[in-house]
Amino acid sequence: MSEQSPHQPPEQGPPEQGPPEQGPRAQPPEQGRPTVLVTGATGTVGRLVVDGLLAAGAEVRALSRAPERAALPAGVRVLRGDLTDPASLRTALGGADAVFLLWPFAGAEGARAVLEETARHARRVVYLSSAAVREHEREVERLVERSGTGWTVLRPHALAANARRWADAVRAGGAVREAFGAASTAPVDERDVAAVAVRALTGDGQLGAVLELTGPRSMTRSEQAGILGEALGRPVRWEEAGEPEARQQMLDRGWPAAAADGVLRALAASLAAPAVVTDTVREVTGAPARSFRDWARAHAGEFRPTMRAARIHGFGGPEVIRVDTVPRPVPGSGEVLIRVAATSFNPTEAALRAGLLRDLLPVALPYTLGWDVAGTVVGTGPGVTGLAPGDRVIGRVDAGGGGAEYALAPASLLAAAPRTVPLADAAAIPLAGLTAWQAVFEGARLSAGQRVLVNGAGGGVGVFAVQLAKHAGAEVVAVAGPHSAAAVARLGADQVVDRTAGPLAGAVGRPVDVVLNLAPVAPEAAAALVPLVRPGGLLVSVATPVPVPPGVDATAVHLVARNDARQLARLVRLVDSGVLTVPVAASYPLDELARVHRDSEAGPARGKITLVP
Repeated sequence: MSEQSPHQPPEQGPPEQGPPEQGPRAQPPEQGRPTVLVTGATGTVGRLVVDGLLAAGAEVRALSRAPERAALPAGVRVLRGDLTDPASLRTALGGADAVFLLWPFAGAEGARAVLEETARHARRVVYLSSAAVREHEREVERLVERSGTGWTVLRPHALAANARRWADAVRAGGAVREAFGAASTAPVDERDVAAVAVRALTGDGQLGAVLELTGPRSMTRSEQAGILGEALGRPVRWEEAGEPEARQQMLDRGWPAAAADGVLRALAASLAAPAVVTDTVREVTGAPARSFRDWARAHAGEFRPTMRAARIHGFGGPEVIRVDTVPRPVPGSGEVLIRVAATSFNPTEAALRAGLLRDLLPVALPYTLGWDVAGTVVGTGPGVTGLAPGDRVIGRVDAGGGGAEYALAPASLLAAAPRTVPLADAAAIPLAGLTAWQAVFEGARLSAGQRVLVNGAGGGVGVFAVQLAKHAGAEVVAVAGPHSAAAVARLGADQVVDRTAGPLAGAVGRPVDVVLNLAPVAPEAAAALVPLVRPGGLLVSVATPVPVPPGVDATAVHLVARNDARQLARLVRLVDSGVLTVPVAASYPLDELARVHRDSEAGPARGKITLVP
C-alpha cells in the first residue's frame, strides 16, 4: 500500500493512446559522464536523486518552473520548464541521456506528449510510480513502457517520509490520532528509493524492470509511532480514530475524496496479513534497505518541538535582530499555542528594539518580537475552554512572541479570525485596530456629524481610524504623505491633505471637532495641530503627547491603547460585514524583519506590513 500526497485531478477525458507497442531500445555503452534530467528535483525523493547523481559523477540538470527558487547544490544546472507544456522541455532534454520522471498530477493527461518529447532526446526514463498503481499511475506506466526509450518503473510502497504528517501532533506533545493503527506496512526510506533510481539512471541493469520497493520488515502503523518515540526519547502514543474522522483528516489536508477512500480501503485490507516485503533495494544497490528505526533516528529533529523566532539579544539598530532556532513553547494555564500564519510590524517595536522603551516596557533578553499574531490553535493549556486545536484566531500578544513559527497567547485575549480575509492578512488587525477603535470611540467619542482630522492617516493605525470614523458618521479630513493619499481616499476620507505641502491650517480650512494624532511628531509639528481644533474641541494623541497651551479652549488626551478581546471581536465582525477593509501594504518573510525595521527608520510605512514565518 502506498500513501503519497494527492493532487486534485483535472477533468479526465478518454484514455490517451500511446505509440505502438515496442520493447526497450538497445543501449550503447555510456561514454564519459551521463547527463540526467531530474523532474521533481526539490521533492522528497527527487532532491535525494540529485544528490545521488552528483555523488555518482553524473552531469545533473533539474527542471523547475521557478529556477530562482530551486536552491539546489552547486553543479546542478537548473532549467526552466513545465510538464504541462512539453515544448518547454526541449532545452532541458537536449543532450540528456536519462530522465527521472515524477508525474505530479492526479491524471495522466499530457503524459503522452511529455514522453514523446522525452523519447526524441533521452535513451532512458525512470518513472517514480507507486505500489498503489492508481488509475493515472497505471496509465503513465503504460505510456512509459511504450515510449520507445529504455525504461524502469519504481513502485515504492509506503514511504517512511509519510510519517511526517504526524509531526505537528508529535511536536505539540500529543498522540498520533489516525485510523487503522493495526494496519501493516513495510515503510521504505526515501534514501533507498533514490539510490535505486540513481542505479537505474546511470546503468542498464534494471532495463525494462518494474521494481517493487519496500523496507526490510512489516510493522503496524502504531508500531511506527512507538519507534518514533524511541528516537525522540519520549513516548509517542497512538490513538485510534474512526474511519469518518480519518477520512475528514485527509480531506482537510487536501486529499480528493476518491483518494482518501482508496487509502482507507487499502488500510482496511492490510489488517488481514503482514505487508509484502521485497529485497529489491539490496538486489539493486548491494546494500540492505534501511529500517524505519534508521529513518526515525535520522529525522528525529523534525519531530522535536523547535521553531524559528525573530529575537533581539541586545538593544541597538536593526542588525540586532536574528532569526534563531529555539525550543517551541508549551502552553501553560489559560494559554494556547498558535501556529503563526503571520505577525505584523508596529513602529513602537522599533523603539523597543532600539532601547528607547526600556523604562516604560522592560523586557528580558533575548526577546522575541511581534505583538500581533494570526494563526491556528495547535495546543491548549490547562483551564482553556472555548478554543480547540484547529481554531483560527487573532490577537495582540503583549508579552511579544508573534514573530515566530509558534506563539503563546492567553486564550482570554484572542478573537476568532475573520472569515473574509486571508489569515496572514488578519495579523494586521489586533494592535492597530484596537488602537484606532479606542482612539475613535473612547478618546474622541466620535459621533455622527462631527468633523475629525486624522493625522498619520496613511499609517498602520490611521488606515483603520479613517474607516472607523466614517463608520461613526463623521466627516474625515485625512493628513497623509503623497504616496498614501490615493489609498486613504479609497478608504473613505472626505478630504485628503498632503502633509508635505505646507502649513496644515490653510489646507484644512474650517476647524475640526477632533484631532486624532496617530503619528510621532516633533514639538513644532505638535503645536501646529492645536489651532486646527475648534473651541471646546478634543485633541487625542496615541503617539507623542500634544500639550494644549494655557488659555486655549481645547482638551488634550494622551491615549495608551489596551488589549481588549471584545473590541477585537467587534473589529472582526466589521471586517466580515464589509465595513472595514484590511489594507496590507506589503508582506515579507520573517527573515526580512531587520529590513522592515531599517525601512521604518528611513520614513513612515504606508499601511500595515505583515511578516510570514
